[in-house]
Amino acid sequence: MKKISVLALASVALLFAACGGNSTKNASTGEEQQVAEKSGEVYAVNLETSKVDWKAFHKGGFAPRWGTIALKSGEISTAEGQLTSGDFVIDMQSIKVDTASVTEKDKKATDLEAHLKNPDFFNVEKNPTAEFKVTTVADLATAPADAVDGANKTVSGNLTLMGKTLNVTFPAKVTVEEAAVSVLAKFTVNRTDWGIKFGSTAADPAEWMISKDIEIGIDVKAAK
Repeated sequence: MKKISVLALASVALLFAACGGNSTKNASTGEEQQVAEKSGEVYAVNLETSKVDWKAFHKGGFAPRWGTIALKSGEISTAEGQLTSGDFVIDMQSIKVDTASVTEKDKKATDLEAHLKNPDFFNVEKNPTAEFKVTTVADLATAPADAVDGANKTVSGNLTLMGKTLNVTFPAKVTVEEAAVSVLAKFTVNRTDWGIKFGSTAADPAEWMISKDIEIGIDVKAAK
């Protein structure tokens, strides 16, 4: 398959959705931070109902591709009704491309999935998992217009992709109940911050044709 035909998928990740040229810009990245200590009640993530959505596209928002990545494990801690920590392992070998996003007659979602998993992109044989570990959680007084509906917290965490760890901060809707916790978020990160590049150089058409934005949607449900 030609390189240009899979450009929209070069920028998955996690993990972890807006559209094309109007992507959300509400995440910030920085150096790795100390992970929050576990405290209080512990909730196990429901791996069947939790998911990470991703969306990527060519420059200008053309030919978007989207899909999901499954969680391999995860747990959330709370104290006094507040989220205090979270530790999630993402199964990079589970990357899926939604067939509805591949409309060209000569393209197949399964081919794109295989290409994402090879050394051109995530090399999942060498990097089978990614990780997200919460570092801080703070109250959010006013949510950005492009945040998920009902966003009430600012969550920061260390995101590890392909062996590189950076701290990511984004707005989220966190709901803590007696027997369950849920976390919803949507945000955009720059794939090149983790060294996710398709072309050999920035001038390579296989690289500059791809938007650097990765749109991530998080839907996590956990229970005691």
